[in-house]
Amino acid sequence: MKATKPSTQRKRLYQTPLHKRSKLFSSPLSEKLRKSHGTRSFSLRTGDTVRVLRGEYKGFEGKITKVNRKKTRVFVEAVTREKVDGTTTFIPIHPSKVMITSLSLDDKKRKEALERKNINKKTKVIKKQKDSKKNK
Repeated sequence: MKATKPSTQRKRLYQTPLHKRSKLFSSPLSEKLRKSHGTRSFSLRTGDTVRVLRGEYKGFEGKITKVNRKKTRVFVEAVTREKVDGTTTFIPIHPSKVMITSLSLDDKKRKEALERKNINKKTKVIKKQKDSKKNK
C-alpha cells in the first residue's frame, strides 16, 4: 500500500534499511553511455565520473570519492569548499543532482548488473512488440 501523506513518505525514506538504499543512488547516464549500454540510469559508486547538474557547482565534473548511504549523498573530487581554518572539505551532493559521464567497471558484478539490466530492457521491448502484433 502506498502512502499518500508526505510525512509518511519522508519517514519511510529516512528509515529505509541500508541494503535497500542502493536503489536511491541511481543517476542518469550521459547520452553517450545511454547509447552504448542501452539503459537510462545506473547506480553510483566510488570511482565513477559525474557532472553536477544543479546548484552552486553546476557544470563541475569529477570522480566520486565517497558515498554516504546513511545521508543519501555523494562526494565529488571537484566540489570542495575552503573552511575558515584553511582546510578544504568535500560538499555532499544528492545523487539525483548528478549525471554519470563515465562508469567504473572494475568490478565484475557491476558489469554483470549492467548487462542484466540491458537484457531485461530488450526482452520487455520484444514482449511489447509481440503483444501489439497479437492485438492487431
